[in-house]
Amino acid sequence: MPKGWWDQTIWVLTILGCAALLTLGLSAPRSSGGLLVRYHLTPREWKPAGIPREHYLDVIEGVCRFSIQHQDEDGAIIDPFLYREHQYATPYFAYAVATLASAGRAPDLLPHGIRAMEHATRCFAGGRDAIPDQHGEFFIAPLTGALKLYEPYVSKERWLVWRQRMLKPSSEVIRGSLANWQTYLMKGEWMRAQAGLVPSAEAAATIEQAWNLHQRQRFAADLSDLYHDRSSDPDSLSVEAVGRGNLLALIQLGYDGPSSEEIRRVVEAGTRTTLLLQDPTGQAPANGRTDDHVWVDIGYQLSFEVMAERMRQKDPWLAGQFRHAAMLGFESISRWRRTDEAWSRSYFVTKNWFDPSLRVGYQEASQYSNYNGSLMFHLSEAYEARASEIEEHPAPAEIGGYALATDKEFASVFANAGGMQMQANLRGDAHKTAGNYWTPVGVVRFSHAGWESRLGPSDGALSEQGGVSFAPSFWQSGRWVRLADLAAGYLGEWSVQFTHPALVRCTIVYHPDSAHSGPVFENTFVITPDGILSEVKKTSPEGMKWGMTWPLLENDGRPLVVTTRPDIATTAYQSAGDEENFIALNDHANLDSSGHPLRSSYGDLLPVTVTAPDDINRTFVYPRKAAAPSAQDVRQSFRLAATGFQSVLGRVEGNVYIGRTVAGGEAKSIDLDGDGRPDVIFSVPCSFLLQISRGKVIAAEVDREVQATIQGLSFRLLPYSPVYLR
Repeated sequence: MPKGWWDQTIWVLTILGCAALLTLGLSAPRSSGGLLVRYHLTPREWKPAGIPREHYLDVIEGVCRFSIQHQDEDGAIIDPFLYREHQYATPYFAYAVATLASAGRAPDLLPHGIRAMEHATRCFAGGRDAIPDQHGEFFIAPLTGALKLYEPYVSKERWLVWRQRMLKPSSEVIRGSLANWQTYLMKGEWMRAQAGLVPSAEAAATIEQAWNLHQRQRFAADLSDLYHDRSSDPDSLSVEAVGRGNLLALIQLGYDGPSSEEIRRVVEAGTRTTLLLQDPTGQAPANGRTDDHVWVDIGYQLSFEVMAERMRQKDPWLAGQFRHAAMLGFESISRWRRTDEAWSRSYFVTKNWFDPSLRVGYQEASQYSNYNGSLMFHLSEAYEARASEIEEHPAPAEIGGYALATDKEFASVFANAGGMQMQANLRGDAHKTAGNYWTPVGVVRFSHAGWESRLGPSDGALSEQGGVSFAPSFWQSGRWVRLADLAAGYLGEWSVQFTHPALVRCTIVYHPDSAHSGPVFENTFVITPDGILSEVKKTSPEGMKWGMTWPLLENDGRPLVVTTRPDIATTAYQSAGDEENFIALNDHANLDSSGHPLRSSYGDLLPVTVTAPDDINRTFVYPRKAAAPSAQDVRQSFRLAATGFQSVLGRVEGNVYIGRTVAGGEAKSIDLDGDGRPDVIFSVPCSFLLQISRGKVIAAEVDREVQATIQGLSFRLLPYSPVYLR
């Protein structure tokens, strides 16, 4: 590893189908238009989500009906915990009601929306100090958009009063933040120009100044074209969606100023990158300020809806991936919709079921009204953005075959094989930001397509009491110290050895930074569509007792079913068939579950410390569905081999994985049934992916033109063009 590598921008990626080993420092050109997954087949049967556009309105209407319970006589939406109007809840509500009215829905809500519009425009006309919490930047776009939508429903006189109020110069309205808030100004001013509220030249000048002086450099350091808000350290992958999303909206609204083409290239490429960061069940990535807030999944959905429309003619396959990814994001939030009577059809702010008064996972600005407001406003925008019928295609997170690292500011890495995804952090929060610690060192998320990813867990925990992640731990001064406890002192070095939709090999080396001392650990991962083999060894010093920490979600506001056996720890919801299993593969491993749980944004994580008598501590992470083999069957059948491993789930042989529903990798032939005779033979070595049903190949895809003999039949296969055999 070259000296000073961590001070350089890291962008690690293998485009699917590449046969070369991956090295650090491979950059994605800014002119490339983003990063693409080239394979089409999924590792198991795939079905489109098929969510009608009108279902978005169902959610919007539900949140609006909840909100009117908290609307005062003046039209303001009052936060149920602050007992006052907070930030932008009122204009966001006004816009959502207008969206419903324009769609012919909920006419009884229209008077409430009109009252909200009356109040919010009056605040806007009063300037910065008249706007709740001086959040003027957030008022411009929703009020400008709502002005047009309400025109058919109010008198000409009232509408003209609102319009006159919206002429207030932005300099008298905004607080003037230069981070993501400024992107709200840029988007809003262009909308005002289109509505004739400000001259187009004036709006363009505001946008160009903001881009050239402040916003361009928030993309420049990151070769993945992600947006740097720099409001936490490590940076926020949630607030990233805000800055990039507002600028994508600016382009979609037709901005044509001098920098429009540069902005378009960057935000389109960045949004393509986020397809790889979304988890296979639709969640936005963890990390940084405001992570694990429900509305961020809708922020991702909105950007994906916009990109689906933008790619509809240019790249129909990619457009279908964006449309399906948008639906995954929409489906994701249903897990946090409330059903209790007083709060029915509203949403928890963060991704748990604790009483919101406990503010679990909140930042200082997090309140019930503003973030339910964000959900209904951005979902209204997503409804409007979804203008065309586009055929769905599997999202990249459901296909897999990639491993990537964001730059030093984000400090996150992602790897995915066949819909089995892992996210890890290479450094953590040394200081609180916005009232919270957001980012522990170690693996914080295991997720799987079609599985309850909350169990993963979906994030680690970090607080004054310590941290929990899937990472090594060591015995020091009479107690276990977890790497997640040491955000200020430990770093991870990431490397990738192989990537394919059926198999990913990658490594994290954890070591103390230059100001601290401690042991060094090497954690290698073999990721398959059915689970992940983790192997950890301590490379220094000698003689120190050490182990691994398994993070078990045991309560997310409702107790889970947690069991620990001599070599397996399992967690599951009371009424669901899905379960997460951490399986100790070492003989005579010891599981210690006596530690105190720590509260994450998703719930309480129980740290289980696993020690083994061997030099290498081995864990198999197994997200199980109800019909799959039991964790005990996997443990009893698991065998290591010189080139890989095997169990009842499948086997790894070098750079090939053979499972029950998928096989693939790099080779010239493959023996699917283990009888010593190849079932599939290619004319030349290639990267390939096979779908399997009941032991038979039902579909095949390769990375180059080859002649293939598949179970006795001959086929000519073209690059990335699936052939279906049934």
